Amino acid sequence: MKPLSEQLSKVPASATLAVNDKAKALQRAGRDIIALAGGDPDFATPEHITEAAFTAIRNGRTHYAAPTKGIVPLLEAIAEKMSRENGVQVEAGTDIIVTPGSKWALFLALSALLNPGDEVLILEPYWVSYPPMIHMAGGVPVPVPLPGENNFAISAEILRARITPRTKAIMVNSPSNPTGRVLTEEEAQALVEVAIEADLYVITDEVYEKLIFDGRRHLSLASFPGMAERTLTTNGLSKGYAMTGWRLGWLAGPTPVIKLATRMNGHTITSAATFTMDAAVAALTGPQQAVEEMCESYRKRRDFMVEVLNGIPGVECASPEGAFYLLPRFPGIPTSSSIELADLLLDEAGIAGTPGIAFGQSSEGHVRFSIATAMDELERAVERLQQVVPRLIA
Repeated sequence: MKPLSEQLSKVPASATLAVNDKAKALQRAGRDIIALAGGDPDFATPEHITEAAFTAIRNGRTHYAAPTKGIVPLLEAIAEKMSRENGVQVEAGTDIIVTPGSKWALFLALSALLNPGDEVLILEPYWVSYPPMIHMAGGVPVPVPLPGENNFAISAEILRARITPRTKAIMVNSPSNPTGRVLTEEEAQALVEVAIEADLYVITDEVYEKLIFDGRRHLSLASFPGMAERTLTTNGLSKGYAMTGWRLGWLAGPTPVIKLATRMNGHTITSAATFTMDAAVAALTGPQQAVEEMCESYRKRRDFMVEVLNGIPGVECASPEGAFYLLPRFPGIPTSSSIELADLLLDEAGIAGTPGIAFGQSSEGHVRFSIATAMDELERAVERLQQVVPRLIA
């Protein structure tokens, strides 16, 4: 047989999925495993959203969307949402494309921007799928290590040190997966300054924007002067609205880029599902109380977990500013890598977490836990850690 794709053969499997697979195998074997590796909210999708989808199906909206880039009411709802909440002005008819999940929006953005060999800066720790996406789009991912001792803060000097003549874009995720960091005004200004002076595009992943704690404010880089023409904003409903299985996201940005992204979309997935677009309209234009309640629940879980984890000798855990992840360190446990550490916690405590190295070298020595699970499960998890960690240290 002739060889398969060399490009895809070089792409590693998702570390998060690998941990989930191992955890599920142990569960099938009869082990009681607490799954904290994934990022799927434990809440049900708000009822008014699901009802909008049922109504659409009953009304026969089960055919191709028209236009395929997104139904007009949804394109208009996204444009209005971005103007109202983000201070970003986009034209509904030309500057937005609806996608089956924000992951596809990210890949469309990269595919529309990159030529072979173009470099993309990714802030480390980064989401596990950024480097593979860049590779598959023909580009070269360039990690920008952020200092853990300074809470992974971004500075213009750190960014400039990684720029070369081949640098094409910067990817920014706020709130961040896995650190939970929320972009500050100072960090945003640093990104804007460097992007403009080096003539770079910026791809912003804002899928966790609804989940921000302690009165902090979400900053959309496209709203800053000089950034609208160079910023591609990706977002979706998965995290904030508990709609991971609905697969509904969007890409918004300069018309020429969206035109190319739409062309690729038409030759690959055609469109997102029509009735999910009707549900998305209900999500964006309907009551937001459920979103606020979910965010408050995540905050309470964060407070509980951070306090208890920091009370366990040999564990250190910063308090995330948004999203629903923790990234604790276990310096008291003698292991050679975060992969060994995650395996040890799974085998000894029955807790599935994602090894920090999956998010880049800056998070080696850490394990990512998701708090998008019920409080009673989190309580069971910390009880196990309180029992197991001291024994592993000894």
